[in-house]
Amino acid sequence: MKKIISGCKYAIASLVAVFAGEDAQAQTRLTTHSTIGWYNTFHTVKVNDKWSVLGEYQWRRTHLVKNWQQSLFRVGVQRNLTKDISVLAGYGWIETFPYGDYPPAAAQPFPEHRIYEQLVINDVHGRVAFNHRFRYEQRWLGLLDASVPAEDKREITDWQFLQRVRYQFRTQIALNNPTMTDNTIYASVYDELFIGFGGQILNNIFDQNRVGIMAGYRLNKRFSVEAGFLSQIVQQARPVSGSDVYQHNNGFILNTIFNWN
Repeated sequence: MKKIISGCKYAIASLVAVFAGEDAQAQTRLTTHSTIGWYNTFHTVKVNDKWSVLGEYQWRRTHLVKNWQQSLFRVGVQRNLTKDISVLAGYGWIETFPYGDYPPAAAQPFPEHRIYEQLVINDVHGRVAFNHRFRYEQRWLGLLDASVPAEDKREITDWQFLQRVRYQFRTQIALNNPTMTDNTIYASVYDELFIGFGGQILNNIFDQNRVGIMAGYRLNKRFSVEAGFLSQIVQQARPVSGSDVYQHNNGFILNTIFNWN
């Protein structure tokens, strides 16, 4: 717990420094900028009042749609503790592709297996809803042989275990109805902070931060769609020539949300 608290303090200080540009080591920082497009679909299958099965796929691109950034598939089982509180456990399969001015040495995308647990708390006040999501991730990243050419089949030499905690705060406001009912137009904004911890973390306790500003439309309880602006700041796991590398990715996000009863 002390390591997590210490990591939170370090991450917040790092995040402030990223935005303010006042890091004492700013002269050793490398920055890369990319335009991204994230196209995501989320599905919830309700088993009964207590249990649901969740699935999602995220098609993440650079240059909006031209090149790969990441492919993410995730499933989970959710348990509703109360009307406003739920817990979930699940699994993710991720492929992360080389991109930006300072890509990894290996020319191929590296794989990742991920197990995660989360707690979600909803707080609704009429047309305004607040959402808190706490997520703990155990990650196994495939380490690649960097000498293998891009056109050849990748070779996984080992698996690196990492741990990460995430906290997302989201606010959503219904614009044309007093509550989130059918045919509701809404606006939402969220911020999510990622913090790495554990003995395997060498460089980036601050992992990344995401900010989203979106407009959405809820057709009915089964389908919603939302789109808007996404900003992502990522600190790469390893420095380049002794310098920390920060990726500043800005672009478009599109979400489709399905609820199956």
